[in-house]
Amino acid sequence: MNLFLIIGICFVILYLLLNWFSRASGHKIAKSLRYIIIIASILLAVIFLLVGRYAFSIPILVLLLPLLKLKGLTFLQMFQLFRLLNYLRQTGRFNFTSGANYSKPSSSLTIEDSYNILGVKRGSSKEEVLSKYKKILQKLHPDANQDTDTTKLAQIVSEAKETIIKQDFS
Repeated sequence: MNLFLIIGICFVILYLLLNWFSRASGHKIAKSLRYIIIIASILLAVIFLLVGRYAFSIPILVLLLPLLKLKGLTFLQMFQLFRLLNYLRQTGRFNFTSGANYSKPSSSLTIEDSYNILGVKRGSSKEEVLSKYKKILQKLHPDANQDTDTTKLAQIVSEAKETIIKQDFS
């Protein structure tokens, strides 16, 4: 008798889940699954921490990083952007304290640096370069980021696109 009751409850839950999936949009389903995975992983990591299995909790938390989204960018994309900023700062083409100063473009961008900034390979078509430029600029455009100053970054990305187009496609 208990087995039939458990099977019945499972079927009701399955029916309700499938009914919700059929009515919900793909974006809402993806967002819900992301939250469920994040919450379950954090709970599992906390359980491992409480039981004393520290070594097991660290990989679980590291696997969560690509799922976290902050202002439209995943944590992994934010990390890549941070690495790009450090690279540009080390080469002297970006300063974190630049503010909204519209500095003149640094015409010292090499063609290799331009390809690295846009994330395309040398020999890519003009359409690929332009599409990658548009994708990056949508995320970095100063009008899209009211709370952070991305003016200098947008200038560098635009300069990288111009350098590639002038040197490879003219």
